[in-house]
Amino acid sequence: MAKNVLSSSKIKMFRQYLKLQKGFSKNTIDAYMNDVEKLLTFLKDRKISLRNTRLEHLQEFAAVLHDLGISARSQARIQSGLRALFHFLTMEGYIDKDPTELLQAPQLGKHLPEVLSTAEVDMIENAIDLAKWEGQRNLAIIEMLFSCGLRVSELVNLKFPSLYMEERFIKIVGKGNKERLVPISEKAVEELHKWFADRDKMKIKPGEEDYVFLNRRGAHLTRTMILIMAKQYARDAGIKKTISPHTFRHSFATALLEGGADLRAIQVMLGHESIKTTEIYMHLETQTIREEILIHHPRNMEKHNFFAKKLKKT
Repeated sequence: MAKNVLSSSKIKMFRQYLKLQKGFSKNTIDAYMNDVEKLLTFLKDRKISLRNTRLEHLQEFAAVLHDLGISARSQARIQSGLRALFHFLTMEGYIDKDPTELLQAPQLGKHLPEVLSTAEVDMIENAIDLAKWEGQRNLAIIEMLFSCGLRVSELVNLKFPSLYMEERFIKIVGKGNKERLVPISEKAVEELHKWFADRDKMKIKPGEEDYVFLNRRGAHLTRTMILIMAKQYARDAGIKKTISPHTFRHSFATALLEGGADLRAIQVMLGHESIKTTEIYMHLETQTIREEILIHHPRNMEKHNFFAKKLKKT
């Protein structure tokens, strides 16, 4: 098996190099170390050693980030960390040639859609008029898109048998009829329950009873309706970015990456590869992925940090 683990002394030397020679702040250094760990995991999964890493391996890693919808700016930051690592390893004689020399930087502002910060998502949600009958429904929709990284087609086709509210999971049938389980945040659960209270008062069309989200005529929503709604609320919030429902999915992936989540966990949550759903709540791998999302998504990080601090005091 390929060995990619840097010795503790090498890691310490790399941190000192970033601090003393590059003059980076602690936050930047921590981010770089985080990104290096993602690359090491990527290489380990493909049984590629750090010494044998070539340009094509880094290009494949960059392609994975692109396919996940990670923003070009975040990709550029990750590449900066990798360039620093391989430059350091070359200087130390750990590797003979720096594979990042011909690695092309992502073009900022091109090819990928805009990404929203958590604060911008909050601005959009705050722009929703809860006095209107559809207000709570739309708030739940925006929160589900951001907290779960759903495709818009997955959201409009979401049905009650796919909700596991107590277990904090939803079952999604994605492209190719592949099933995946996605953890759902406490905030999304809260907004859903509020919407259910309004939904219970509606007259629902026969055959539409299982759909989670309905229009005022009691039928399930369409992709176009979600698109119009997302764009309108972004305008109302004063956000100038070009917004679509898919923007929230990319924002979900970027938020997790920036929060330190494992790359493979993000891939699974986005449905880029299938996972076995039988005996799902007993499956160690799925539990680990669930913890990655619950810890690293901004909707969960604040609560996680709060309880962690309380535990330290006890």
